[in-house]
Amino acid sequence: MTVLLVSAVALIDSDGRVLLAQRPAGKTMAGLWEFPGGKVEPEETPESALVRELHEELGIETWNSCLAPLTFASHSYENFHLLMPLYACRKWEGIPQPREGQTLKWVAPQNLRDYPMPPADIPLIAILRDWL
Repeated sequence: MTVLLVSAVALIDSDGRVLLAQRPAGKTMAGLWEFPGGKVEPEETPESALVRELHEELGIETWNSCLAPLTFASHSYENFHLLMPLYACRKWEGIPQPREGQTLKWVAPQNLRDYPMPPADIPLIAILRDWL
């Protein structure tokens, strides 16, 4: 089974809310909410992939030094196994904007369960809530 490495980030605003992105129509798992991020390309580190993805997807700038490793997900889907480090980030420049058709929402940690997420993301909610 192929292992897919994807990086994700919990962007945390000054009110302690976490940014979620809803997967747009036409994508796998459309309509589900997730933490921003994406595939780690060859020759990239998980951190540099997140810096790139945040610029591409949300139009914000951050730095490797602002990404704090928090936890990870390891989940088998039908056609691949997902390995996804989750980082926490409280410092970036710019205002997150949906650049790829996704809907964005700032959510209080205690309300994260109200948003349907891909199976790999669900175990991350409790860890994130406890950490915040």
